Amino acid sequence: MLKILQNLRIYKWLVAMVFLLVFIQAMADLFLPTLMADIIDNGVVVGDVPYIWQIGGWMLAVSALGAAAAVAASYFSSKAAMGMGRDVRRQVFTHVEQFSLQEFDEVGTASLITRTTNDITQVQQVVLVLLRMVVSAPLMLVGGLVMAISKDPQLSLVIIGATPVLAVSILFILKKGIPLFTEVQKRLDRLNLVLRENLTGIRVIRAFTREPQEQVRLEKANRELTDVSIRVNKIMAFLMPVMMLVMNLTVVAIIWFGGIRINNGAMQIGDLMAFIQYVMLIMFALVMASMMFIMVPRAAVSANRINEVLAMRPAFQDLGTQTADRERGTLEFEHVTFSYPGAEEPVLPDITFSAKAGETTAIIGGTGSGKSTLINLLMRFYELNAGRILIDGIDTCDLPRGELRRNFGMVLQDTWLFNGTIKENIAYGKNGASEEEILVAATAAHADHFIRTLPDGYETVLNEKASNISQGQKQLLTIARAILSDPPIMILDEATSSVDTRTEVLIQRAMKLLMTGRTSFVIAHRLSTIRDADLILVMDKGRVIEQGTHNELLDRDGFYADLYYSQFAKSAVS
Repeated sequence: MLKILQNLRIYKWLVAMVFLLVFIQAMADLFLPTLMADIIDNGVVVGDVPYIWQIGGWMLAVSALGAAAAVAASYFSSKAAMGMGRDVRRQVFTHVEQFSLQEFDEVGTASLITRTTNDITQVQQVVLVLLRMVVSAPLMLVGGLVMAISKDPQLSLVIIGATPVLAVSILFILKKGIPLFTEVQKRLDRLNLVLRENLTGIRVIRAFTREPQEQVRLEKANRELTDVSIRVNKIMAFLMPVMMLVMNLTVVAIIWFGGIRINNGAMQIGDLMAFIQYVMLIMFALVMASMMFIMVPRAAVSANRINEVLAMRPAFQDLGTQTADRERGTLEFEHVTFSYPGAEEPVLPDITFSAKAGETTAIIGGTGSGKSTLINLLMRFYELNAGRILIDGIDTCDLPRGELRRNFGMVLQDTWLFNGTIKENIAYGKNGASEEEILVAATAAHADHFIRTLPDGYETVLNEKASNISQGQKQLLTIARAILSDPPIMILDEATSSVDTRTEVLIQRAMKLLMTGRTSFVIAHRLSTIRDADLILVMDKGRVIEQGTHNELLDRDGFYADLYYSQFAKSAVS
């Protein structure tokens, strides 16, 4: 929690202003009961009307000063707390952007969203309260005690007797409730995960008519969160009644014993009323303290979760400094070995091959053979266990992240377009792209024709996940985006696997233009799309079992030849 609060340092003047204003407000609140006692004893009792007006005017002035200080303190505390929340949220987002896929796998996307939103909001709200209470509560407590004792030391024994009862009650309730706060956040993570999967996978759910089962999953996650939240609230619900009971019993005791002292002439009526007001201020300070005890532990849980993310060191350490002039796209794998965290065996054991600049390398293999893992390592989404990957003779570990990633363009099976216009999505491939460059890229990708048929053309707004255009149209837009980025190395991962035959022809034409003059990596199941590749890697269980050109692999009559003849035999039958 303290680590998060360090972000308030840039708002130190706002915080100092809040503390000063809260101090003024507390002093005003502490002074009012004394004025009230004075106006009763020296004005009301003796019937001195001018004195009542005089002291009443002072009470109005002090009240106005306290109210103005309270409003100003609320404004400055809100500005500091909300600013801190904004800064932490930006800090977390910037840090998460540096994560490799390994960190995303470890924490989980749903949990990262919860930590960036709900957890930071929890901390933000607590800081908003703390900025005022951290000064106000101690001042009201200590000041109230001092003023109460000054009015009647003997009657103050009632307060001393009530305070331990209240403190023990608060500590007992908090001891039972605090461990549940962590569980609440975990259950919230789970609910977010289930909800996110249902919303993003709605088509699959409906295709298999699994709505009832998904409702059961959501109900379970929702019920688990509800149950633990109810348990927390049941425990915390005892706090306020206990405090009110102790407070009211204390006031009753003060009135009882105060009345006796007034009857004996040891105390005046105004002092008793002021004493009751000071007791109320003391109890109010304890209420504020108890609220802090409730809110701070939950915020501390959230702060720890935020700090866990900020403390994670990305596997990709951007320490590279080499920027020498190089060729455009020569790539080598030298004895590359990789295993996922916790795996017993490497996914890719000792992979070695090279791809020359401007040539096309095709990668084929069954499901789980390691094709996508190979591409992820190439992009350095994961760190190698052993070996090296060289781009134009330079180890990718020695290249700055920006320069490494600028070497690649990607067209994936799972297309991803952002909410925004078509023009903005194509321009995503190059910062500051002109309209002419966007038009050229769209035309080269054979996307210009369908874009112009849309009502708003290039200004057509794509909704979430671009569900208002077809899958083939999405793929053409991603190819246009890749063409605009003009990378030396292009990665095409099953780019035509989920489109119709007519659209596939357009995509293949666009891909052919995209690969011209570039080092290209193509992952495909349809061997017709890779026959002209300069190098074909055949993978099985993470190993390259065959490599060569199409004709060379057919001549070897191995795995590739069996796959090729079986695939084209099926095509002939159909």
